[in-house]
Amino acid sequence: MLIRRAALLDGTTTDIRVGERIEEMGDGLVAGPGEGVLYAGGGAVLPGLHDHHVHVRSAASALDSFFVGPPGVSTETELTHLLSNATPGADGWIRAVGYHESVAGDLDRTALDAMVRGVPVRIQHRSGALWILNSEALGRVGLADHPDGRLRSADHGWSDLLQRRESDLAELSRRITATGVTGVTDATPDLDADDMVSLVVAHRRGEFRPRPSFLSPGKKILHDDRLDLDGLTEWIGGRHGEGRPVAVHCVTAAQLVVAIAALRAAGSHPQDRIEHAAVVPDDNVADLADLGVTVVTQPNFVAERGDHYLADVPADEHAQLWRVASLVKAAVPVGLSTDMPFGHGDPWTAMRAAVYRTTPSGAVLNANECVSAPEALTMFLGRPDRPGQARSVAVGEPADLCVLSEPPATALAELDAGMVAATVIGGELVYFAM
Repeated sequence: MLIRRAALLDGTTTDIRVGERIEEMGDGLVAGPGEGVLYAGGGAVLPGLHDHHVHVRSAASALDSFFVGPPGVSTETELTHLLSNATPGADGWIRAVGYHESVAGDLDRTALDAMVRGVPVRIQHRSGALWILNSEALGRVGLADHPDGRLRSADHGWSDLLQRRESDLAELSRRITATGVTGVTDATPDLDADDMVSLVVAHRRGEFRPRPSFLSPGKKILHDDRLDLDGLTEWIGGRHGEGRPVAVHCVTAAQLVVAIAALRAAGSHPQDRIEHAAVVPDDNVADLADLGVTVVTQPNFVAERGDHYLADVPADEHAQLWRVASLVKAAVPVGLSTDMPFGHGDPWTAMRAAVYRTTPSGAVLNANECVSAPEALTMFLGRPDRPGQARSVAVGEPADLCVLSEPPATALAELDAGMVAATVIGGELVYFAM
């Protein structure tokens, strides 16, 4: 395929010939026999975006789940109305996601039974770490005597008994590629070989078009009530001994401090990552820089949940939340992601959040962490194995491209997914805005 009049981010306008890789760039390239032509018309052409931390199967399942968190559902009355009128899925279950305690407190089986009886209900907390099941659902998974129906996602004994719902990877793929994303890193913990192979096969046969990468088995989720410095150090050392990097999930200051101490004790790998870094105390910014560890973070949560942070987090800790600019200033490699489906899956929304840090009510959460639009965009252009190293549109690079309808200056001013005119993966047009 030949892309005519592509505007690169540096202002250069050129034609681009692509196969599996970018084969040729220059002015006045002539289409060969049978070669397709995509006319960019001076619109920006970027490396395809890479979402550096997502949960693919969960995101696909969420497409046919009810969303039961703010802002759509904000009260117990609204939650009760939604669940009591919900139509179960093809598997007979009511599945809901996105719950937060601000809606109806700490839900348990008793509260859910008061809303729905006779139909199994499972609700996932927006953190992804907890499910709440009603009595009917608990009976289906052999836990009829469970005291409260609050089950950790990491405990596979109960979840393995669930009938696996077939998820619509093709629809998820369509939505992802419509935002210019050409690759994703699945950060789902404990993915086994079969899970990873199935997604790779889905990609190869065209059901799921973005190129998949995986953190598992090199990802470790930390929990404040089970922090084990020696155990984490030993695990990191074992991974590094095999020449493999690690990715450590840190959403609290305590988790980050332990992760930093373990990385110092075990030694670092150039591809080590900290996932989320939701809270970074001042002293730990320099620690991250010294280690050379990459931070993959989600400022989109400021735009999605910022008002809750302002209300629930002490004011003197606001400066520590979802840092971006201070990490960049300290020369910490940073990649951005959406954490889809636990965050909204639009990377352009995440970019705007990194630039403006505006909460749903219009407040600004820690303006000192704002970055420029080019910086925010670049943080979605990183390589899968090195999110802090941006890819470029250059001969020899994979022909994974995002074509925008607007020139670079306008694109950077707007940072809007509506500008995505086409998405190319491996030289093949996988999305085209009609």
